[in-house]
Amino acid sequence: MSHAPTKRSDFLLLSCKAGAEEALCQQQKKLLPHLTKAAWRSGVVTFRLGDFDPPDDFFPDLIFNTTCVRSCGQVKGKSILERAEAVLSLLDHSTWDVIHVWSRDQSHQELDDIRDVLSSMYTTNRSNQTAIAQPGDLVMDCCVDSPDRWWMGWHRAAKPPSCWPGGLYPFSLPQEKVSRAWLKLDEVMTTFDIPMRAGQHVIELGAAPGGACQRLLESGLHVVGVDPALVDKCVSTHQNFEQWRMRARDIKLRSLRRFHWVVADMNIDPLSTLEAIERVVKAKGNRVQGVIATLKLPSWNQASELSGWIKQFHTWGFSPYARQLSTGGQEVCVYAKKVH
Repeated sequence: MSHAPTKRSDFLLLSCKAGAEEALCQQQKKLLPHLTKAAWRSGVVTFRLGDFDPPDDFFPDLIFNTTCVRSCGQVKGKSILERAEAVLSLLDHSTWDVIHVWSRDQSHQELDDIRDVLSSMYTTNRSNQTAIAQPGDLVMDCCVDSPDRWWMGWHRAAKPPSCWPGGLYPFSLPQEKVSRAWLKLDEVMTTFDIPMRAGQHVIELGAAPGGACQRLLESGLHVVGVDPALVDKCVSTHQNFEQWRMRARDIKLRSLRRFHWVVADMNIDPLSTLEAIERVVKAKGNRVQGVIATLKLPSWNQASELSGWIKQFHTWGFSPYARQLSTGGQEVCVYAKKVH
């Protein structure tokens, strides 16, 4: 494990989805009021640390934050090589475990070329072919701001999002999967290390076309998909799958007792999603251990209501954790586990 740079950074750079900057700052003011916003652009916000000296692996528990970097400043130049040479005067630390290169708004190209050039100038302890860090790794961060400007910094990897460049899930949707819901659930299960076990029973509310159901079935789970629309044939014909073609509110309560897990990703407002989940977790004789819920945000202004929605899980006897997934849209994922 490489030693952290001795030169202190006076700023933190937090990344988020484009459009979520204000929601990120509103939560920061409540949970980290000692930080002072310095600047922001689409997809990133920088904060002045002041007297706050966080640990190397500091990763604030903010719903909309994807990664956290000790920002050392910006470099400019007409070419990749010119900008890379400017990094040498900004970051004089010579040995890193991994180099992360990412675009603040996911629009810039040449990310692999930039990482190759930086890797040729610095010693890295892991292969440059994979930019995925391991917990404890010292990571150099290069956030591409524009074609001629980069933000540079570093962090110590800890939680899964901090192991990925820009906190972005580093895997793509396999061609044979039914829908992008497969990838979203894959990120959820990796991020939260959800303890689902083969043979357990899951009900998914809002199942069609079946991407999330497909991911659950691949984990050896027995799945009931609830949706008026048909799921894809490759899911409906699986021996461990059953579809109830109805709305969540029409499910008979006595049929909900067998489920260990609830997954909900419906194109409806958050309150309606919570009402549908509540019917399952409060059904008499239920044995639900955990919930994975997607709360859609038709407007970013609704982010201010998240704390109230998340409190609902506490009233049901669950401990909730919320994050905006890098593979999702204008929405928040809540993983809630039963408190025994």
